Amino acid sequence: MIYAICSIAILGFMVWAHHQYVVGMDIDSRSYFTAATMVIAIPTGIKVFSWIATMYGGKLNLKTPMLYAIGFLFLFTIGGLSGVVIANASLDVALHDTYYIVAHFHYVLSMGAVFGVFAGYYYWSSKMIGYQYNEFLGKLHFWLFFIGVNLTFFPMHFLGLSGMPRRYADYPDIYTNWNYISSIGSFISLISAFLFIFILYKQFTDKNPIPLGGWFMPEYFTSGIYEVKYPSHALEFVIETPPKFHTFNQLPIL
Repeated sequence: MIYAICSIAILGFMVWAHHQYVVGMDIDSRSYFTAATMVIAIPTGIKVFSWIATMYGGKLNLKTPMLYAIGFLFLFTIGGLSGVVIANASLDVALHDTYYIVAHFHYVLSMGAVFGVFAGYYYWSSKMIGYQYNEFLGKLHFWLFFIGVNLTFFPMHFLGLSGMPRRYADYPDIYTNWNYISSIGSFISLISAFLFIFILYKQFTDKNPIPLGGWFMPEYFTSGIYEVKYPSHALEFVIETPPKFHTFNQLPIL
């Protein structure tokens, strides 16, 4: 796993010009950056399959954080696959500045990365502030957001392949249907954003305390608060909620 991460980090410094195929780059440079960009898909694929294998070998608890983690994997992989397509310089010249590019980078960043951020918030927020979020509303937020962003950006692949340019205020009628579906998805995403604000409001106003030892307790702890049942690196779940400053003078050994 560490080798895959290091490979991605190193190769990431060597593929920057795949954003610039249409600036008049010579054919040799385009050939190199095409090959280097496709090579970076190998360690990325290893990392994705490692995550999937970890889930396959574990006992999944499909609460809101896990749903967002799985959603991240799905969306980031879709974005990566479309990235392999436009890594090819000859294809990118045709697809550059079309909605295909918009779909690609939104699947990687606005969807993949943001889903990871939400997974982190739902996983640690209760521990950080001491109040539990509403689990039903959290799952509702996930499904609204997941459906909304996919309805918004997946049709843009088809629009881009059909030749619709990005950054245009108007378009021919032939593109109307897919744009209409995207507009519906954007409204669903907007509703999910307001729902998340409401979830934050309820979390801070209802002030429902998390169970003693944290919601992680049933899987990692016995009846004693600090008696670790299985070796774990999740030290934040064995300290007070919310954690105090200078919780550990030195890193404890499990």
